[in-house]
Amino acid sequence: MNHQANSNTIADQLAAHFGQFEYARLSDATKKSVKRLLLDYLGVAVSGSQTESGQVARKFAAITGGHTESTLIGGDGRVPAMQAAFANAISSHSVELDDIDVLALFHFSPPVYSSSLATAEQVRASGQELLVALAAGCEMMERLSKAANSSLRNRGFHTTPTCGVFGATIATALLQKLPRNKVVSALGMAGASASGLMEMYGPSMQKRFNPGPAARNGVTAATMAGLGFTGAATIFEGERGFLAAFTDKSDPAQLVADLDKPYQLDIEFKPYSCARPIHNAIDCALEIRRKHAPDLTRIKSMHMARHPDWAKYHLNTRPQTYHEAQVSLPYSVAVALTDGQALFAQYNDSRLAEPELLRLSDLLEITSDSSLPRGVSCLLTMTMDDGTQHVSQVDYPKGSIQNPMSDAELRAKFDSLVHPVLGAQRAAEIAALVESIDDCADVGQLMQRTAK
Repeated sequence: MNHQANSNTIADQLAAHFGQFEYARLSDATKKSVKRLLLDYLGVAVSGSQTESGQVARKFAAITGGHTESTLIGGDGRVPAMQAAFANAISSHSVELDDIDVLALFHFSPPVYSSSLATAEQVRASGQELLVALAAGCEMMERLSKAANSSLRNRGFHTTPTCGVFGATIATALLQKLPRNKVVSALGMAGASASGLMEMYGPSMQKRFNPGPAARNGVTAATMAGLGFTGAATIFEGERGFLAAFTDKSDPAQLVADLDKPYQLDIEFKPYSCARPIHNAIDCALEIRRKHAPDLTRIKSMHMARHPDWAKYHLNTRPQTYHEAQVSLPYSVAVALTDGQALFAQYNDSRLAEPELLRLSDLLEITSDSSLPRGVSCLLTMTMDDGTQHVSQVDYPKGSIQNPMSDAELRAKFDSLVHPVLGAQRAAEIAALVESIDDCADVGQLMQRTAK
């Protein structure tokens, strides 16, 4: 099977690149980024595990049975690594507070962290080995998104699972210490199982499901390759490969650009419990609320200009479930104006029919403005009944690289999510283990504390 390792395909170049990853070669910035995301991921997954979608995913993983290898976050049992990866990915995507890339196209952690932690626990990996896998998986995922988007998204494919399965595969392959030719095969099988559609913005749990198969399939692809199953080395650039099948326009060079240089991994975090491109709109509303304290009963009209990249998304003014509300820009602006925040508590089925929220949602007109500088940029103009106007434009939302959440803010978010489920003492233990994960001999010590 070594002929694949000499083919110089994109998959082979990536396998060689990630095969050189080791803890000592990770930059301090990368170590810090993946550790910050580890804390954030665990907090979000613990909270998400208690939602209806998280509970169903945990039940499914439990009833399938099998070896007791990996922890179900927020649950009380251990299941095969593939099933833990599946359920934990769904849990971590169930409260819309998971991380985001700089273009708001995908979430790193549900596929990459879920597969990595499940596998790390299975093979008794160290904290340093985990950090290496996380860094590699995130880089793989982002490289593919850069090569495939925005065509991938515009064709109706969800980037988190379609690109995430490759990140999950690379991370798992490193933890399983696969040789280069088997990593190539694993990437081929990842492409064979890549899936996920943007037909998910409705009242159902559909969006929550998408990263589950990606995390599980990443573990499957790497494990099968390790057992000797071979996959297509031309999975990226082939005539019927991933880029040809999932995009109308792609840039394959992005997959292997500057492999000899340090990779800058930019991970952004969410302070609000909704789709990331809505966060700019929420920040606009909160800024006007903070600066002008407008009498909401005297608002005559509101106009939200959005960049064309996202202008046709998130337009629902009458969400029927909190799942729909979390992808509704009008509802999110309305609740931010009334409550001064947009946390998971604000996205509650009991709030959806409140007359004031419905009135404010109806006042908001959304249009496209190509002059805005970024794909997620928002410009809110609020007009009062006396003609006074309040204006706010947000190009970089809270939690972005340019407007970051501090370590203290991330810890506060983590505590707010974990305390109600596991208690303050357990939350403190998890946070301490994450902080010292570089010195951890067995990642299982961390994961066991995330169970009930």
